[in-house]
Amino acid sequence: MKILPNIVLATVLAGACAMLAAAPAPWFQWRSKIDGALVCSQTPLGKGWTQAAGPFRDSHCVKLMSGK
Repeated sequence: MKILPNIVLATVLAGACAMLAAAPAPWFQWRSKIDGALVCSQTPLGKGWTQAAGPFRDSHCVKLMSGK
């Protein structure tokens, strides 16, 4: 029965490593197809929007992400 604690410990450590390696999702600037309005969002807004710029590090779509 010593195997179960080892499996639990390995699972917890793997999860902690994954969380440490995770980065926040980038932000993109989206342009309305109807009136050209610009919005900053991490996810697509729908069929009426096209990606205009990005990726950005901030929710104001000001700080561009540097290329790695």
